[in-house]
Amino acid sequence: MPVFEYDSPERFVAGTVGEPGQRTFYLQAVAGTRVTSVALEKQQVAILAERVEQLLDEVVRRSGGQAPVPAVAPLTMDDTAPLTTPIEEDFRVGTMSLTWDGDTERVVIECLEAGQEPAEDLDLTPGPDAMLMRVSLTGAAARAFVKRATAVVAAGRPACPFCGNPLDPSGHICPRANGHRR
Repeated sequence: MPVFEYDSPERFVAGTVGEPGQRTFYLQAVAGTRVTSVALEKQQVAILAERVEQLLDEVVRRSGGQAPVPAVAPLTMDDTAPLTTPIEEDFRVGTMSLTWDGDTERVVIECLEAGQEPAEDLDLTPGPDAMLMRVSLTGAAARAFVKRATAVVAAGRPACPFCGNPLDPSGHICPRANGHRR
């Protein structure tokens, strides 16, 4: 069972390859010469970023502001560099879990290979043939991940002002316009 474990990696980012409308989304962890790239859907990236942000806000709230979690991503942690190359998909993500480890004061993100079922609820321990990526991040690194992931998701195709679906460069068939092209 391959487990890609990263405790405070040098980089943990969301990124894409391809043009808007044809992009493949990745989560990528880098530590030294080790690089793990896992593919996932745009919606998974958006939800992960949203949930990490909610988790961090809740940790701050419950700790009365004493947890080592900044309110916003530190500017020194901005990462706008492209994904580390070569980008080789290690696996496609199916199930993800997100926790706060109070002992280490870190966010733990686990990504289980698609088509695999977790052993139990809240335990993504994969079976013998499944792959898992586990990343442990400080509060500041998690905020930086959220900032970049949100920007990557927003950088896609603009939304149709009528139906909200993505617009292709050639327009699209708009359901709110009774199937007429917009």
